[in-house]
Amino acid sequence: MWRKLLGKTWRAMPVWARRTVIRATQPSFTVSAAVVVIDDVGRVLLLNHILRPASGWGVPGGFLNVNEQPPETALREVFEETGLKVTILEMFRVQTINRHVEFWFVGRASGEAAVKSREILEAKWFRFSEMPPEMSKKEQRLIEQALQIGEKLQN
Repeated sequence: MWRKLLGKTWRAMPVWARRTVIRATQPSFTVSAAVVVIDDVGRVLLLNHILRPASGWGVPGGFLNVNEQPPETALREVFEETGLKVTILEMFRVQTINRHVEFWFVGRASGEAAVKSREILEAKWFRFSEMPPEMSKKEQRLIEQALQIGEKLQN
């Protein structure tokens, strides 16, 4: 109950307020890792995040810990949020957004994803054509790129 309320409150906050909260804990810059997790039949794992603006749906990921490398963060975040272990991992993009750096990975995993984090409301495998339409178009394009790379990882 409180998680949904927190999520609604976060989403209702103006962008400048969300940035202020994040910058208060990460004053110089932030770095995160995101993982497009693909299963054996080509579906993508999406999580309904409490703290995500708009739809809430997105790929697993999170901020790097002190002395942690991006691939370590990617694997840790998927496991902490879903209990899944990624078996193959490849970085396919690095981008900056203002004072934030994002490392994007594509990985392979199988099994049932469970909600293991209080930041997550639900975890679900989606075919690309069935992803939530309200999800960020930018993230959908990155997932589409990752799927093309993921096909090569399988072969």
